[in-house]
Amino acid sequence: MSNQQESAPQHPAAAEAEPPADVVTRAETAAHPWRRYVAIGDSFTEGIGDPDPDRPGYHRGWADRAAEELARRTPDGEDLAYANLAVRGKLLDQIAADQVEPALALRPDLISVCAGGNDILRRADPDDVAVRLDAVVERLSADGATVLLFNATDTKDTPVLGRIRGTVAIYNENVRTVALRHDALVADMWSLKELARREMWAEDRLHFSATGHHTIAAMVLDTLAVPHGLEPLRPEPAAPRTWRQARASDAAWARTHLAPWVVRRIRGVSSGDGVSAKRPVPAPLFGAEMPHGSDPTEPLDVVAR
Repeated sequence: MSNQQESAPQHPAAAEAEPPADVVTRAETAAHPWRRYVAIGDSFTEGIGDPDPDRPGYHRGWADRAAEELARRTPDGEDLAYANLAVRGKLLDQIAADQVEPALALRPDLISVCAGGNDILRRADPDDVAVRLDAVVERLSADGATVLLFNATDTKDTPVLGRIRGTVAIYNENVRTVALRHDALVADMWSLKELARREMWAEDRLHFSATGHHTIAAMVLDTLAVPHGLEPLRPEPAAPRTWRQARASDAAWARTHLAPWVVRRIRGVSSGDGVSAKRPVPAPLFGAEMPHGSDPTEPLDVVAR
């Protein structure tokens, strides 16, 4: 769930940002200062809804897409090391307990954290969520890393979630306050009105599609003031559906996606139970495979293509 601050202190990326060029090379676009990026959170950051057809069970998502652009804009001879510790279904306290310290142990200079959304879905008090999120951000920013937060998308026209729009709005203002307290950036999901389009959502209507994740990645890079080559996608409008087609589609969605989600809530189980982080070790995105099981405190010597 993510409002970009209008008066936030200027971050290093903002001072060095350059307009995108038609042809981009790594040497020409050293537009950001970051070399180790770690993403933490839940299914949103894991990338659920954006499956990679070449890697069964793996989801790309906005974080992978943004990291790829960041990696293309480092000086020659340098790599962006990227780790993603997010796991679907996790609540804020679980992210705080299981991901914060492992993330800091990887010595990142850029950290993204999207946490609290699943708590809000479970009708948690948004003020209580803010207090706990504040503690997480305070810890993450203690070593001087740039911290990127997210507010929540506008749920006005979203099935099921539309009824908690007021709670989401309170949560968003609290996220803004937390960011101001710790000099963090906020990726403004609420203002990204393109997310109201049907094609931005996966079939389950709870997660973003590849198109949605692509759109969010571009917004994240804009928030970081990093030039990028992610062109806005302009898919053809969906063909209008008859009333009967819409009812049949809604019934199939409720049977396939909504009912299992409700059952998990009743049973107190999570879709992330037994799931581990998809990129536990920070490594370059290009070149050799990610060094599974290596010591994250050791220097990286894999050279990107």
